[in-house]
Parts: sequence; structure tokens; C-alpha cells
Amino acid sequence: MVDETVSRRRWLTALGATGAAGLAGCMGGDEGAQDTTTGDDATTETDSGMTETTAQTTTQAETSGTVKIGVLQPTSGDLSYYGEQSLWGFYSGLAYKAGTDPIESASTGTHTVSVGDVEYELIVRDTGFAADQAQSLATDLVQNEEVDMLVGCASSGAANRVINTVVTQAQVPYMVAPAASADITTSSETCNNLVFRASENTAMDARSGGKYVANETDVSSVYLFGADYSFGRAVVSNYKQVLEDEGVEILDEKFVPQGYSEWEGLLDNAQEAGAEGIVGGFTVATLPNLFTSFLNGDYDYRVFGGLATQITNSVVGQTLEKALGDLTEEKISEAKVGPLTTRYHWNQYDNDINSEFVETYTSTYGVVPDLFTSGSFTAASAIAQAVEETGSTDGRDIAEGLRGMTVSATPKGEDGYTFQEYNNQARSAMTVADLVPTSDEWADSWDAAVMPGEPLSTIGEDETTIPQDSDQMGCSL
Repeated sequence: MVDETVSRRRWLTALGATGAAGLAGCMGGDEGAQDTTTGDDATTETDSGMTETTAQTTTQAETSGTVKIGVLQPTSGDLSYYGEQSLWGFYSGLAYKAGTDPIESASTGTHTVSVGDVEYELIVRDTGFAADQAQSLATDLVQNEEVDMLVGCASSGAANRVINTVVTQAQVPYMVAPAASADITTSSETCNNLVFRASENTAMDARSGGKYVANETDVSSVYLFGADYSFGRAVVSNYKQVLEDEGVEILDEKFVPQGYSEWEGLLDNAQEAGAEGIVGGFTVATLPNLFTSFLNGDYDYRVFGGLATQITNSVVGQTLEKALGDLTEEKISEAKVGPLTTRYHWNQYDNDINSEFVETYTSTYGVVPDLFTSGSFTAASAIAQAVEETGSTDGRDIAEGLRGMTVSATPKGEDGYTFQEYNNQARSAMTVADLVPTSDEWADSWDAAVMPGEPLSTIGEDETTIPQDSDQMGCSL
């Protein structure tokens, strides 16, 4: 627990004395993407130690002041779209609370949004999808900008690094978004009473998709593939646990480097082992090669997993078109691709909040809300709600307000996310859907030949996250 008698300024002084170089010896992390697809991968105290909360605000009705948030996302490079949609979702959540249009830019710099009499000062920095860069930027934001809290990181490796080298030492609240490795909120090494995540994770993919495969299909044996880094291993580990618990036989598991291309032999191995389904944890760096080999082969099993972002679906759609020609629902079904789990896509939830979100987001950014946007929207909405309910703009008061919170305004509906008190991970519903050809209605705002169809199943929030008493849960706050 946070020692309330230790001033934040003393933490900042210690952090400055240690410096980024001194912190480099702490836990490292990979830089793997957190998209999911058949497998793809955001307190100020006085010197005497007394908080300044009462000087800023006292009650919910009178809440005013400034909340400084350091935002860490990749805004350049091959995976800049991960950062863009995360920023756009976060901006949309604040805009919804403010009753205004969202910030249009995804650029670095300082942006402000006013929700009532509270100004949110967002200091956006480009991580370049690198753990070292994320650590350095987080250190600067805490030490020199004196932010009240941190938000972001699309890479689980980067998020882990920020937690272990900055959050733990500086005692600054951190809302992880959208890094998806389940370990962030289940491992004792990164679990922290100041670390929160509204965004969905790999365990939620597995607990919803795995149960659907086991209970709603005739698949009884599965071969697991994953990229050889934390994201891919988390996908495989969580699917293995859920499928075995549901009585599905795991034939084998295989990890390969990102960008692996020699798939024919591995897919043949799954066929020879008698697999009725395969699941993979990969990003856009690997999926095209897997899909090309799968579609050009003669395999009896189906491909299951998570439905990813637009950039991955674009590649999947192109691969399907090359193999199948003009796409139809029947052709995709016969190709044995799916059904797939989705953390969030724009057409999976029918409620007034989501309808307004989809309309505003699409008109502002020219694309529909994507995989990471609901979690990021909810992160912003939750922070604003915590300020409202605690009547404070102090970072550690905001953290206290987040603990156990049911978030009122979310794209999955009113009260659609709840932060679990035992690990600060928000639970929410998930859906399972088939891939279908992109309809004319969405062709201008979804740049992919395939999209998620109508939900086949919605898995309730109480079933999607790892329970407190599970042997997979190493976090206890």
C-alpha cells in the first residue's frame, strides 16, 4: 500500500537521483504487439507530506482544477495505428463526459479537454513501441512534468517496464491501455494497487473464445501456436488452461519467432496429430504467412482465436480474396476460418452510448471504432468519474476512486465495466462472431475486405476474467 506520509516530491527526487540509467537494470520487457488474432498486439503533495486536495476541491459539486496525465503510445512506425486508435478512444471517452467533440489529432504534444470545471491536460509522448523509450519518457513525465498519473502503452513489454521502473518507485497511478498480456494484472511482479487496466486482455480472449469453442462447436482437440514472446505465450497459456478445464484435449503447443514463414510443416503436424482446431497468438507480422499456408493447404481443422484490428483484418481479407476470389459468407465459412472472439468492435454492442460513440468517432477520424477503443474510452470515462466522485484532482485520490468502480459510461453499455478489487483489472462482456464480407454500409470506414458479423454469443462480464481464487491469479491487493 502507498505510504501516505511519504511525499510525492521525495519520490520524484529519488527518481531523479536514480535516473533512467540506474533504472535500466530493473525488469526488461519485449516489444511485442498486443493485437490479437487467431492469435494479434494507455499526487501532488506539499513538502510536509499533506495532500493539496482540499486546496483544489472539496465536494463533487465543486470539483475544479487540473489533472495532468502523461500519455504513452506509439504514434510513429509500423504499428502507429495501435497508438492512434488508443488515443482516439481515450479522447472520445473524455469528449463523451464533456459533451464535446473529441480531439482530432493523434500527434504528440499537449492537448486539453475540460469536463465541467476540471481541465485534463494530456501530455502525449511517442513510445515508438519500444520498452526503453517508454521507460525514459515515463521517467521524464513524472520527474519533470510532475504528472498526476500515467496512461498508455500498446506493448506489454513497455507496460511492464514502466510499472517496474517508474510506477513502483515514484508511486504514480498508471492506467495501462491497451497492452493485453494477462500477466500485467495477474503476476505479483507487476500487480500493484496503483496499476489499473480497463482494456481487455489475453485471458479474457481465452476465457470467452475457449469456452465457446468447447461448448458450442464439435471441436474436441486443439493444437496451439504462439509467437515466442510474452503476448504469444500469454495467448497459448490462457487458451490451454480454459480449453483443458472445459474438457478439450491439447495436442501440443509450438512457439515461433515473429514473422515466421515456414508454416506448411507445422500445419501438417497439427493435421497428423488429429487436431480439430488450431489457435494462434500472432500479430500482423506473422498472420499473413500462416493464413496463406492454411488456405492453400488441405486441412480438416478450423482456425480459432481473436478478431484483431483493421490493419490485420485488411491482410487477412486480402489473403482470403487471393485464395477464394470474391468473398461470400459461405466461402469464408467453408474455409474454416472462425468463429473469432472480439474484445470490442463497433457493431457488437447495441446501446445508446455505443451508437453515439460510433457516430462521433467515425465522423471525427474517418474510421469506425476498433479493437482497442472501447477499453481506452472506458479508461478516460473512469478517470473522469473518479474525479467527480472523489471531488479531487489529486492522482492518488483518483486511484482510490477507481478501485472497485463500476464505470457508468462505456461503449459496452451503461455500467459495462467494473474494476475488480483484487487486481484492478476491469471485467466486461466479450462477444464471438464469424468473419463476413465487409458490407457496403461500412466499406468507407473499415478498410478491410472482412469484418465481424452479428454476435453469435455474448459472454457476460462475470465469466470473462480470471477469478480471485484461480491458480492463475498471483495478484492480491
